[in-house]
Amino acid sequence: MSAEKKLRELLAQRILIIDGAMGTMIQRHKPTEEVYRGERFKNWHSDVKGNNDLLCLTAPEIIKSIHREYLEAGADIVETNTFSSTAIAQADYDMQALAYELNVAAARIAKEAVTEYCAAHNIPANTKFVAGAIGPMNKTLSLSPDVNNPGYRAVTFDEVADAYYEQVKGLVDGGVDILLVETIFDTLNAKAAIYAINKYFRDTKQEQLPVMISGTITDASGRTLSGQTLEAFYISVMHADPISIGLNCALGAREMRPHVEELSRIASCYVSAYPNAGLPNAMGEYDESPEHTAAIISEFAKEGWVNLVGGCCGTTPDHIHAIANAMKQYKPRQLPVLEEA
Repeated sequence: MSAEKKLRELLAQRILIIDGAMGTMIQRHKPTEEVYRGERFKNWHSDVKGNNDLLCLTAPEIIKSIHREYLEAGADIVETNTFSSTAIAQADYDMQALAYELNVAAARIAKEAVTEYCAAHNIPANTKFVAGAIGPMNKTLSLSPDVNNPGYRAVTFDEVADAYYEQVKGLVDGGVDILLVETIFDTLNAKAAIYAINKYFRDTKQEQLPVMISGTITDASGRTLSGQTLEAFYISVMHADPISIGLNCALGAREMRPHVEELSRIASCYVSAYPNAGLPNAMGEYDESPEHTAAIISEFAKEGWVNLVGGCCGTTPDHIHAIANAMKQYKPRQLPVLEEA
């Protein structure tokens, strides 16, 4: 049975659980510059601390242990540690040549964690999934980085699409089950990712993997950073025929609530929501307890708005455990019955 078929089968039965924040968990390990470098990059010419994706090559045991913790907490879907694994994002560390390798390594680590977890718990290996995380990039196609030159763009569509194509190739070669285009604040970047995904599977003549899409409403305006309303964003990306569309990051569950409700009303596919653990405090840290986050997400489920839930910034295995337990009593959102034209 294909990953997509099994995924759809499970989505029809219950609300699935996405894992929590990778960055938050990496910070708990307090990796030093030396840990980030490892032996291979011991003499690298610039600092690399903060390049979390690099740990897939230099400290894979840390990343694997984090995946394992989320699986033990109840996650059905674990995301690869590849949020910044594109040549464009890795250029900050002059490591753009590593992009493909980072994606392959990250996918294999996550897949190993899933395989080992399923074997240890005597459950079918195809009931847990690895989602290849495709982040928004650090350069945007819709916004100028120069306030004095609003028409300037730091990258072209082709450059962004090419970088995403390389990432998709690495994730697929590494064995992911799903491709997750997430934390979208510039829809044109997301369109480049969708274009790259479609082109990759067309070029390779492989069966396309299921695609999940998750956008980011940045503030109380209810719009993405590039200015779209939620409905406009939805319309802009639905040509990708995603298995799910949803929201993550920027907001806590409380602030995300009206947007999840709207998305549930308009979406023809499954709906996901994985908010931050509240809003950051003055120190940039997240204080919302697992019980509080789970209680708010339970409201989404009680209303019948969601099919997949999890956590973003500030969430931990404790948050995912609380969310997973809370979801057991709720039925998943039903897909709308579309009228034939």
